[in-house]
Amino acid sequence: MSAPLESPRPSPPLLAADLAACRASLAHNSKTFHAASLLLPPAVRAPATVLYGFCRLADDTVDVEGGRRLALTQLRRRLDRVFEGRPQPVAADRALAAVVAQYGIPRALLDLLIEGLSWDVDGRDYDTLDDLQDYAARVAGTVGAMMSLLMGVRDEAALARACDLGVAMQLSNIARDVGEDARMGRLYLPRQWLREAGIDPVAWLAAPRFEPALASVVQRLLDAADVLYARAAAGVASLPLACRPGINAARLMYAAVGHEVARAGCDSVNRRAVVPGRRKSRLLLQAAVSLWPASRQLREPPLPANRPLLAAVAATPVSAPVRKVEFVINLFDRLARQDRQAGWGRSAA
Repeated sequence: MSAPLESPRPSPPLLAADLAACRASLAHNSKTFHAASLLLPPAVRAPATVLYGFCRLADDTVDVEGGRRLALTQLRRRLDRVFEGRPQPVAADRALAAVVAQYGIPRALLDLLIEGLSWDVDGRDYDTLDDLQDYAARVAGTVGAMMSLLMGVRDEAALARACDLGVAMQLSNIARDVGEDARMGRLYLPRQWLREAGIDPVAWLAAPRFEPALASVVQRLLDAADVLYARAAAGVASLPLACRPGINAARLMYAAVGHEVARAGCDSVNRRAVVPGRRKSRLLLQAAVSLWPASRQLREPPLPANRPLLAAVAATPVSAPVRKVEFVINLFDRLARQDRQAGWGRSAA
């Protein structure tokens, strides 16, 4: 006789202190994403902050641990506990457990994200753009998919565009950080492109320097990102109206990072592109008023790199509408009022 099934554990509550810890991490570590998140409604901004907090912790854990496989094993064990409803006594873990339970976030998406981090541990090379997009889909496209689920959007076409946005943002970051990555022994630019430009990837990584040939490779990557930003714009119109300004802001501001790289002649070896504050303000205003972007690219086929992400969502059916726990929504609204009263949003932007 088989053992009786264990009753599922109740969804853990999202504690105000845990959310505050995730929020502080976001404000300190990602000013661009933080600024865009301020345009999201509180009931989306709070869980989005939680997702960022765990992704940041996962990335930092691998880096701090020196890229050891032990760190990845520990992360997977922490996820086991998160999805069992008994997270470790760490703010990011407790908050993540509450969010994945409330919004039906598939475990497979977080597993794919950690797989991408494992590729950093392995020192994997990326020979083609397709190879690089496979990496970007895991470390950033997954975040786009999870953001879509937070907004209650699970349609495959809209999800594909959300994943496009994540990949585009990662490509912009790679273009911006060529020199910084090289100084850490990492090279994400497609090596086939480098060879076509007359650059030996191994020799260049041993002595990184800016040259016109490298600029052409960086520009190719920025062009590839812009194609995906255009596709992502089509998905914005599929989101709830209140969510569109924040996602528009993320799209416009990360694209602007790439435009700053191009404005500097694609020299991201000797300098790190930064979007000026005034331009950020203009982009935030543009994001708030452009709520109905063209949707003609909504039905474009998914990027091959993003197909595993879409499959992960499709394999996690939601038998009923995602449960909106009243005390969680009330918590989000109360924290939003506290933010406005304390002027937190202004001081951290």
